[in-house]
Amino acid sequence: MTSKNKFRQSSSHNIFLFSSGPYEKDDEEADAIYAALDKRMDERRKERRELREKDEIEKYRMERPKIQQQFSDLKRKLSGMSDEEWLSIPEVGDARNKRQRNPRYEKLTPVPDSFFSKHLTTGDKHTTVDPLQGLNLPGGLESPYPGGMTPGLMTPGTGELDMRKIGQARNTLMDMRLSQVSDSVSGQTVVDPKGYLTDLNSMIPTHGGDISDIKKARLLLKSVRETNPHHPPAWIASARLEEVTGKLQVARNLIMKGTEMCPKSEDVWLEAARLQPGDTAKAVVAQAVRHLPGSVRIYIRAAELETDVRAKKRVLRKALENVSKSVRLWKTAVELEEPEDARIMLSRAVECCPTSVELWLALARLETYENARRVLNKARENIPTDRHIWITAAKLEEANGNTQMVEKIVDRAITSLGANGVEINREQWIQDAEECDKAGSVATCQAVIRAVIGIGIEEEDCKHTWMEDAESCVSHGALECARAIYAHALQMFPSKKSVWLRAAYFEKNHGTRESLEALLQRAVAHCPKAEVLWLMGAKSKWLAEDVPAARSILALAFQANPNSEEIWLAAVKLESENNEYERARRLLAKARSSAPTARVFMKSVKLEWVLGNIEAAHELCTEALKHYEDFPKLWMMRGQIEEQSEHNEKAREAYNQGLKKCPHSMSLWLLLSRLEERVGQLTRARSILEKSRLKNPQSPDLWLESVRLEFRAGLKNIANTLMAKALQECPNSGILWAEAVFLEARPQRKTKSVDALKKCEHDPHVLLAVAKLFWSERKITKAREWFLRTVKIEPDLGDAWALFYKFEMQHGTEEQQEEVRKRCENAEPRHGELWCAESKHVLYWQKKIGEILTQVASKIKNTF
Repeated sequence: MTSKNKFRQSSSHNIFLFSSGPYEKDDEEADAIYAALDKRMDERRKERRELREKDEIEKYRMERPKIQQQFSDLKRKLSGMSDEEWLSIPEVGDARNKRQRNPRYEKLTPVPDSFFSKHLTTGDKHTTVDPLQGLNLPGGLESPYPGGMTPGLMTPGTGELDMRKIGQARNTLMDMRLSQVSDSVSGQTVVDPKGYLTDLNSMIPTHGGDISDIKKARLLLKSVRETNPHHPPAWIASARLEEVTGKLQVARNLIMKGTEMCPKSEDVWLEAARLQPGDTAKAVVAQAVRHLPGSVRIYIRAAELETDVRAKKRVLRKALENVSKSVRLWKTAVELEEPEDARIMLSRAVECCPTSVELWLALARLETYENARRVLNKARENIPTDRHIWITAAKLEEANGNTQMVEKIVDRAITSLGANGVEINREQWIQDAEECDKAGSVATCQAVIRAVIGIGIEEEDCKHTWMEDAESCVSHGALECARAIYAHALQMFPSKKSVWLRAAYFEKNHGTRESLEALLQRAVAHCPKAEVLWLMGAKSKWLAEDVPAARSILALAFQANPNSEEIWLAAVKLESENNEYERARRLLAKARSSAPTARVFMKSVKLEWVLGNIEAAHELCTEALKHYEDFPKLWMMRGQIEEQSEHNEKAREAYNQGLKKCPHSMSLWLLLSRLEERVGQLTRARSILEKSRLKNPQSPDLWLESVRLEFRAGLKNIANTLMAKALQECPNSGILWAEAVFLEARPQRKTKSVDALKKCEHDPHVLLAVAKLFWSERKITKAREWFLRTVKIEPDLGDAWALFYKFEMQHGTEEQQEEVRKRCENAEPRHGELWCAESKHVLYWQKKIGEILTQVASKIKNTF
């Protein structure tokens, strides 16, 4: 055969060309290298391949959705169906043909007793009835079957059976049963139907298993008991099996047999005591004590069986005579005693169990100050490796006013425990400090924090770790521990602005005004360039209505940070809020000359605008736009001032000029569109929004305004179409999904909200929409939960606070309304469509957070 033919043969039969050659080690190595290369290349392509497959599957599912997906909204509705609606659903008809629907059942005719008596006398052995039997047919059909009457085919006495007597006996038995359940006088039944059913229920086993399984288990356990009768678990399992199947007496007999076979098994005796009734259980326990005089669990069980406290004490004292080293027995006995007797008993207990920390600490708590110190010293001698004794000693000194000793005791504890080979676990010590904080031992908790906060931490990780520890303590409610951690961190990092800020926010949220101001004074001394610290201090004084102190703080801030925009504006706000408008004007004029910025000019225009000086505001705005024409808020203010003066053409011109300079300002596009809509130019407003979307693609605010424009115009179908396009372009926009929920009809809103939560699980607008949905369905508890979740995720969203407050005004108590109001004032929200419409209005510029909240809530209508 030629090589060409060999090649054809190998290729046609899928045989390797060199398969006949020897497979050597270098071949194996080559195969391994090629396999590794193939694996590596496959891994490189794996991610792209999986993404492509995922996209293909999603595209396929979008084109051809499953039947399950098509009916998902209908299936969700089933959860809200009532029982009456479910029962009113018609049954599905039977689609089978008539023969299958009505099968011909085999007809069975009962045979009379005379038939059986006749054949018993003749000795026939037929098992079926011959249809020809009894007919006089010719042809020898009446001839007897050969051997049919031969002797021995009938059992003796069979022919003597009288069926009539059987029937009479049956009637007699029925009469006897009826007479047992009937009244002899009136003939009425005396069977209690409820009791009868209860008896029937008691006969039903409650194990829930198969009878055959129980029989198998019983046989297996019997085999185990017979094979190894001294194996306690076999007796316990057998007794419990019988107990589960309802045979309590059999279970008791089995377990008592087990106590005979395993008299030294504690578990068997305890199981026997559990299964036996009260007095019998006491006798069982007494017998168990004779066999196992050192069993603590049996003594505890004996005490539990006693109902009288004196009897319990007597049992436990008898137990302590036999088992004096059991901490559990001592603790159980002490719990039953009065404080004085408990102290005496604990004195004996620590002698018998000198290594039990709990007994030592319990004795120290019952002793006087001097005796408690001696007790704790003895405890430290007996147990030199336990930290709780040292911490208790520190708490004892603090409780008696010796706070200077607390630090020394904690330091000695760290030293002593380290000398005795105990590892100082930082997390455990911080947990102990949190417990001290919750118990009111502030000095002890702070001393523990200072002693262990730096143990086992690298220098570069200190700041990050300490901040996490402080936040953890705050979350656990241990505020003094957090305060101690911040104090230590500030001592180690006095020039770190971030640490001072965290400590300041902690004092603001959890401390007093005095503690916050004291901290901020120290903060600005160490970080004079930190503007936010100066501003927090000034705001604290202002909130306390100490305006001169706030001014002095801002004056010091000016010295440390000359020409700082934030401090200039804070000083202006302070003066304007306190009706010192001339001072505010002078400050702004000085700021414009020394530190001119776009914000300074904007605040200058705003001040004149809110004070009603429209001409001055217009002039300042024109001057500002000469320097900062790319600052969109100035164009917006100019247009709004013109709108207020009802100069719509000038307002339109201002907005158009602003959009030429700031084409990416969404607010300018929205203001221009709303102006056109207000003057009745709906087509122009629509074209403005389309143009804005072309210049700013994937902008949810612009899409939302387009949808609302069509909805306000009454074109709901166009609004729905636009919303679908918007969700395709911005699939993860919370404000769009929130609006889409309420564009749907009421039955479809819940389905839409589920889809919204899948896309934007943590978006505050979606959560707020779900809360409003529950509110509209009058599910008050769920609505409150979702409102709380919304304001927790985004406390800066004023609309959420306003809706929450409106909800509580309708469905909550006065306490709940006040709580929402206080939380809103603490959060100081600044964003939200409804919120900004009120808070930024020129007529309400001096209103406080609480007043704005009430006003926004009063304007909300329950139209959803």
